[in-house]
Amino acid sequence: MDFTFNAYSYFLIFFGAVTLFLSWFAYRKDHGAVRLFGLVMLSNAIWSLAYGFELATSNLADAKFFIDIEYIGITTIPLHWLMFCLKLSGKEYWYKRTLNLSLLISVAVITSVLVWTNDYHHLHYKHYFMDTSGPFPLVSIETGIAYKIFTAYFYVLLATGSYLLISTFRKADPIYKRQNYSIIIAALIPWITNIAYTLGFRPVENLDLTPFAFAGTITFIAMAVYRYKLFDVLPVAREKVLDLIQDGFLVIDKQFRVIDYNHAIRKYLDEPNSKKIIGTSIESLFPEQEAFFQFIKNHQSGKVELRVESPLGIHELEADILYLDENQLSNNATIIKFQDLTHFKQDALKSQHQTEELKKLNQLKDRIFSIIAHDLRGPLVNLSEVLKMISNDQITIEEFKMLSPTLNKDILYTTELLENILHWSRSQLKGYGINKEYFDLRSMIINEVNYHLPSAASKNIKIIQDVFPGILVYADMLMIQIVVRNLLSNAIKFCYEGCEIDISSVYTKGHMMLSIHDNGVGIKAETVEKLFSGENMSTRGTLNEKGTGLGLVVCKEFMERNDGDINVESELNTGTKFNMFIPVEPTSDEFHKKTGKH
Repeated sequence: MDFTFNAYSYFLIFFGAVTLFLSWFAYRKDHGAVRLFGLVMLSNAIWSLAYGFELATSNLADAKFFIDIEYIGITTIPLHWLMFCLKLSGKEYWYKRTLNLSLLISVAVITSVLVWTNDYHHLHYKHYFMDTSGPFPLVSIETGIAYKIFTAYFYVLLATGSYLLISTFRKADPIYKRQNYSIIIAALIPWITNIAYTLGFRPVENLDLTPFAFAGTITFIAMAVYRYKLFDVLPVAREKVLDLIQDGFLVIDKQFRVIDYNHAIRKYLDEPNSKKIIGTSIESLFPEQEAFFQFIKNHQSGKVELRVESPLGIHELEADILYLDENQLSNNATIIKFQDLTHFKQDALKSQHQTEELKKLNQLKDRIFSIIAHDLRGPLVNLSEVLKMISNDQITIEEFKMLSPTLNKDILYTTELLENILHWSRSQLKGYGINKEYFDLRSMIINEVNYHLPSAASKNIKIIQDVFPGILVYADMLMIQIVVRNLLSNAIKFCYEGCEIDISSVYTKGHMMLSIHDNGVGIKAETVEKLFSGENMSTRGTLNEKGTGLGLVVCKEFMERNDGDINVESELNTGTKFNMFIPVEPTSDEFHKKTGKH
């Protein structure tokens, strides 16, 4: 090959050699951004060296050989530039996706192959020849469709990378001001050069100024690396660190306007996505927080609690306020850290509720043991003594018949007590399941009414059942039956002779409300409030029937376990009405579990 070097070729060859060395040096660094910058320099070095030798040759075949080499750098420089800009702006995840990177690499490979095989299809260059009309021979080309497509692709990638850099450094902290300017100027140099080239401002016709422009770009970035330690202290690192912090941060000026923040603060705002934060008054971001505002306006450093509502829910926050006085960095800024205490408070409240429930449960267990020791033992001892006296002929048959009504009441009481203790105990066992199913409410009520007719007849009490036929509810039938049995038993117990007990039902909000209403003695208001807690002491019925109060605890427990509820309305000397709310359909979770549908 015969070379005739000129100033342009000398510059490009010299700059290309220096850049080649610097690219090797940069690639040896461990930091990802530095390595990618080294690849940008490598692409530019290949382009510059090959183009320098092309400018020094006067033979078209030799020029074509160096053009083929140039395109190794030309096709990879926009790819490496975009990867470098994505890394610097914290969006490297984009090119790490296999599909995205493969697409970009395929464009570079296809373009290079089209250039190398251009003589067979002329898609990249329609025609090219050696123009000797200038100060030194230059290749004059007529571009083809592939050239134009690649040029568009080339500048789309350059524009995207430049935009990412400008948008990233525009909002960076002022501490990065000088290195920001270096990067932004470096990104604009190829654009300014290309505009000048397109408008015809060329020192020599057919001379491509793009590699010279990238020489300036790399020079400016290299200066930033050396002078400002660009890759040692990255603005994006600050953004990532702040965004990784789960606590919200705000920095406000002396006019109480926000001058900086992190992304986590948005989850506490009323309109997190649309609300502008920078320059906004702290009072408009957190309205109706007077104690918080007074704390800030008084320039107090310390902690204050506030309650805010956002689309994500209600947050219990602790604001840690640090006012920077004249002995610190600035006397014009206040730093506020917002720590979300919602979960801590919920856990504390849950723990408190669990403690209270455990306390009540222990009290109830103590009471049950007391009942077992006294009320359950007493009737059994009495029965045992009577049977012993009969066996020893100490009482006659007539005397036994006189005692039998009392013994019968004691046995009924004992049976009812044992049933309630058994059912309640089983419900407290871990793993004790319930068998929910659809069942006919009216049929179950009729069975329970028939069960209680003898005891109701003994007091001349009339039970009126007014539940419509065909009403289906969804619950554990045995549990609901036990609840109804307890309520009917209580109604009979606290009714005078000749009273009425009305049983009715009505649909309300996805539940069937089953009401058992009597016109008996009623309940005191203070007793109603703790009726289902097990705290109230049992009272005797109108014929001195005994009770424990445990039955209503079982009723409450069973209704809640069936996703229902129970309440009571009562007035002393007027009567009592118990309302049971029984589900008519399974819950959505139960439906999905039952059907397997989602």
